[in-house]
Amino acid sequence: MSASDARLTVLSSLGEIEREAWDACANPGWDPDAPFGSDIDSFFKDLHGKADSTSEPDASTSEQIPYNPFISHDFLRCLEEAGCAVGRSGWQGRHLVLDDAAGRPEAIVPCYQKTHSMGEYVFDHGWADAFERAGGRYYPKLQVSVPFTPATGRRLLVRSDAGASAKATLAAGLGELCRRIGASSVHATFLEEDDAAVLEGAGFLPRVDQQFQFDNPGYRDFQDFLDALSSGKRKTIRRERRDALAGGLEVEILTGKAIDEAAWDAFFAFYTDTGARKWGRPYLNRRFFSLLGAAMSDRVLLIFAKRGSKRIAGALNLIGSDALYGRYWGTLEEVPFLHFEICYHQAVEWAIAHGLPRVEAGAQGEHKLARGYRPVITRSAHWIADRGFRTAVADYLQRERAAVEAEHEILDEHTPFRAQPTTLAK
Repeated sequence: MSASDARLTVLSSLGEIEREAWDACANPGWDPDAPFGSDIDSFFKDLHGKADSTSEPDASTSEQIPYNPFISHDFLRCLEEAGCAVGRSGWQGRHLVLDDAAGRPEAIVPCYQKTHSMGEYVFDHGWADAFERAGGRYYPKLQVSVPFTPATGRRLLVRSDAGASAKATLAAGLGELCRRIGASSVHATFLEEDDAAVLEGAGFLPRVDQQFQFDNPGYRDFQDFLDALSSGKRKTIRRERRDALAGGLEVEILTGKAIDEAAWDAFFAFYTDTGARKWGRPYLNRRFFSLLGAAMSDRVLLIFAKRGSKRIAGALNLIGSDALYGRYWGTLEEVPFLHFEICYHQAVEWAIAHGLPRVEAGAQGEHKLARGYRPVITRSAHWIADRGFRTAVADYLQRERAAVEAEHEILDEHTPFRAQPTTLAK
């Protein structure tokens, strides 16, 4: 690196940095060992009680940076230790770390050197094909993201007491790292607005897309949510929920110590079936789920459908302090509306019961709109080394942004609500 960023180092593994040091940047103010404590219901009750208090805020109030499970050392280490996000799978760690004057990490970028474009959910296959047909070499590239996870979150991770220039230093460091390793580009995906602005200021090209998320303005319960919908949509959801569990199906919800290896065995069977049909080969292996359970079970919510004692379908969610993140789903039986019940309606009901402001249900899926999920703009930023190719990509992105924003406006006018509810500040 240059003299101005002499404190920047590059790590190839999560094992090269202490868990506490990483999490002090990724989730400042949260205890990495027990962010939700042993009793998740008590945690949320305590969190909301403190947020409503008129006393001075402390490290547990809602005014702090929300806890995001995906950028935690635990989650990324599980991906690495399971062999899912490592060099041989095309995800070689190139995590950029900025140390302070005392040699402690004050800012971090989770970054990977990629040899393909799989598992990213912001598609650049067309870019790769065009660049290589023109005689260029698109891979390797750098990917600033959480592998296999289309969930918006912080990417320029800074400690709570980091200097004002820390994010800008990281952004400049990414461009320099790209040049040093001979990569074609840097792609930072599913960005929060602040990080997107910093990267755009550093010369990254902005890109937008959209997902569907559930906003909870403070519903008392699921019925309160239904009452906010138009009559037709309300009746549809009630019918879906009734029909999904017809024939004796029951719902089982597990978190924390209740998640055992038998539960992971059942879920993995569902996950591999869906993964084989969608991607040809699932991104995650069975070991990952055991590691996840051992490290983060209190931040995992498994929702199963059971026929008697047999689990026939299930969905995996991760729990943040201000969101429930739906990630994977699968089933061994085709039951009408069961996908909607287990993935969407149950998630919404759980989030409302625990006062979470939103549910993020992953990429794609306009069918979510009719179930109370709203279109939300997602952001990414792209640094292209080749000037000619950069110009072509910039022109494409300008036209793409206009199309996405126009579609977003149309979809936002077709939500199922009787009146627009007041959404919580994010």
